[in-house]
Amino acid sequence: MLTLRQIEVIRAILVTGTIAGAAKLLNVSPPGISRLMKYTEDTLGVRLFNRRHGRYVPTPEASSIFDLLDSVYRKVEDLQFAIGRLGRGEGRELSVASVPSIANVMVPRALERLRGQFPELAIDINILKIEEAIDYLLLGRGEVVAVSSRLDHATIDFAPLAMGRLVCIVPAGGALADRSSISPREIARHPLIGIDPSDPYGRIMTEIFRREGLDYRMDIRARFGSMVASLVAAGLGIAIVDEFTMAHGKIQGLKCLEIEAESRFQTYAAYRNDVALSVYADAFIEFLKAEMAAVSGLSSTAEN
Repeated sequence: MLTLRQIEVIRAILVTGTIAGAAKLLNVSPPGISRLMKYTEDTLGVRLFNRRHGRYVPTPEASSIFDLLDSVYRKVEDLQFAIGRLGRGEGRELSVASVPSIANVMVPRALERLRGQFPELAIDINILKIEEAIDYLLLGRGEVVAVSSRLDHATIDFAPLAMGRLVCIVPAGGALADRSSISPREIARHPLIGIDPSDPYGRIMTEIFRREGLDYRMDIRARFGSMVASLVAAGLGIAIVDEFTMAHGKIQGLKCLEIEAESRFQTYAAYRNDVALSVYADAFIEFLKAEMAAVSGLSSTAEN
């Protein structure tokens, strides 16, 4: 049986008529072409070319197979072209979603890296509440959702992304701006802008106060961490948010303080376990994991 390399060499000699021409076309040395051609003819037991005046002319016995060889070669070219399209993401689309806290900074950075690897990949992004993630996946609207907590579900797997923590954000020009950390008791003395306690981060926040038996006053509530941060920057109070929302200094006018209490949480990539992930979804998860790991535990010292 002929290998693809042998087919390629036979076609090159047929096109150019010489060993030297075939070698130049394939960007290899002439002796290598000559040796492979001799080996091929010996293996087949058929002479494919006659040598006339320094040129290689197809033998009558072999002329009938050259059309088939050319057809095989063109199909291989088509295959390589199709593989190249897949490698660029051409004609493909990736649909992913994220809860707002991860979507604010982390997802765009992961997608930037994804497009660097697959420059022609189309991408559809959704921002979801965590309770919407399961339906999004089960209804086939997308492949992956980045979430801030997990649950037990027979059809959904939750792969760990990164461990994060909560931070306290205060106005950059306020009285607390010269601090690097703050205790839950001190936080409770200030008007809080917060996320609903039913939200995963909201539950962690309330647990911080509950463990120390502290009462707190939440004057303003907002659904998304980015909105909470903007309200703090406007001088309307202080807040407890996740560090991924605050990563890379995207929101100006704030100082992040480390909370002197346990506030760690795990984030996940949720996806269906009964459907194979595309290579693009796998890459997105890995890029997102890397971006989140790079800032985990660092944002508490960031100042804008």
